[in-house]
Amino acid sequence: MISYAITDPITLNFSTLSDDLKRFASKADMIVYRDKKTLNYTSNAKAFITEAKNHNFQKVLLHSHLSLAIELEVDGVHLTSGEFDSIEFAKAKGLFVVISTHSLEEATLAQKLGADMLTYSPIFTTPNKGKPIGTQALQELQKVIKIPIIALGGILRDEQIKSCIKSGASGFASIRYFI
Repeated sequence: MISYAITDPITLNFSTLSDDLKRFASKADMIVYRDKKTLNYTSNAKAFITEAKNHNFQKVLLHSHLSLAIELEVDGVHLTSGEFDSIEFAKAKGLFVVISTHSLEEATLAQKLGADMLTYSPIFTTPNKGKPIGTQALQELQKVIKIPIIALGGILRDEQIKSCIKSGASGFASIRYFI
């Protein structure tokens, strides 16, 4: 099972970066640096990557910043559902590519374009993300998609993770689970 931590300013503080990443590493196989509001993304990303390499993550990713991911030679990039046109370029540059999807059509396109993995959301209720699609949607999707499907959205408890895995997800991603 893949355990994927998505950072956010509520879960990652650069004044306690080492301790925060140690906490993430105790539960996560993969991690992505995500902060949609900071004006210091580049310098934060450099510090994040340097410190993350001191922990046992299988993959360290940047969120959406494709050119920076290439420049900093990070493992990969997590693209938004508006960035499908970047998948092939990212793959050509040797990056591991995760993309956010919210429908069967998006998931199918992600697989066709060569994404390595996709998140599918929102599975459970999560702030500002619309109506949850539920674990039944995971069961349907896993019949069609061959790349790893990572359940995302409102995952806070181990019971939810087990439900997602039972429904065909290869793993889960979360922000708040890792607090």
